[in-house]
Amino acid sequence: MDYHQLKEEVITYSKEIGIDKIGFASADVFGELKARLQQQQDLGYQSGFEKGSVEERTEPSRLLPEAQSIISIALAYPSKLKDAPKNKRGDRRGVFARASWGQDYHDVLREKLHLLGAFLKEKMPEVELKSMVDTGELSDRAVAERAGIGFSGKNSAIITPEFGSYVYLGELVTNIPFAPDEPVDDSCGDCNLCVDTCPTDALVQGGQLNAQRCIAFLTQTKDFLPEEFRTKIGNRLYGCDTCQTVCPKNKGMDFHNHEAFEPDPEIVKPRLIPLLSLSNREFKETFGPMSGSWRGKKPIQRNAILALGHYKEIAAVDELIRLMKHDPRPVIRGTAAYSLGKIGTDECYDAIRKAYEKEEDKEVLAEMDKGLNFQEA
Repeated sequence: MDYHQLKEEVITYSKEIGIDKIGFASADVFGELKARLQQQQDLGYQSGFEKGSVEERTEPSRLLPEAQSIISIALAYPSKLKDAPKNKRGDRRGVFARASWGQDYHDVLREKLHLLGAFLKEKMPEVELKSMVDTGELSDRAVAERAGIGFSGKNSAIITPEFGSYVYLGELVTNIPFAPDEPVDDSCGDCNLCVDTCPTDALVQGGQLNAQRCIAFLTQTKDFLPEEFRTKIGNRLYGCDTCQTVCPKNKGMDFHNHEAFEPDPEIVKPRLIPLLSLSNREFKETFGPMSGSWRGKKPIQRNAILALGHYKEIAAVDELIRLMKHDPRPVIRGTAAYSLGKIGTDECYDAIRKAYEKEEDKEVLAEMDKGLNFQEA
């Protein structure tokens, strides 16, 4: 088998099936990453969403014993929303991060990797493969960096010369000894904009992220949001783009190469008040196809309630009172009480006091106290 020729055929085929960039890496142990992951673990900086042990995340042979190389792919996604609806008083809207626009990227990249795998099996029936997108053990970013897709920026994202950091990543571990590609030089230089402008100081230093402080992580949690971060999330419903939008490498980067990633403005910038009364079925029908729905409606609705409090949106008072009094979920009742306190009308405070008399959940009562404290402030 001429592996050099096969590599060229894979590259050609990848373009035919709409892969924007492809690179090849060795399947050697990711030694530097292993040390970094261990440090992240020791410092408590992990999100908890990570899959596998440190060893499984850094040793490809644990996932595919005969692993000899890894194929890394990147698909570019849009950064600009055409015909974006206005976010205005009385008709407030939330926002989903760009990485959640359009169809769930996991599905799109898995299909591309499936096609690549089928192509390789046709050429080499005895090939062994294992594909991953985001939720696999390997670090997509570490693989992409080694494969020359881009360099790992101070914002902890892979930054490509062609598409900036607005790319989705996936990889295919194989037992084929493809020649590795050259890594891309790091060109962040002295720029520190992402670190300096992170709303929650989650970027501890260039390239090191404390996931526990990252808004992208916090918007996906299901419990009460720590009070420290409630004013920081603004109207974000899922994810955060700040460390990408401020990056000079992303200036002018806006690619609409894939129909699947085209955003529906009404879905990625939805009205906040109607969002609060959606049934599970309605939520799934509306937001189910996007990656930002994976945690269900509760975190999204909690974030919407905080956004309405952030805006002091009078038009939301009736709906927030309804949630505070009748919603079966303590996180939603308590967060509604908190935001009513932020809105701060007499009607809000009266409603909190009345609901307080019937509430039994200790955490909800604590949130009601916080809401009432805004009156005294």
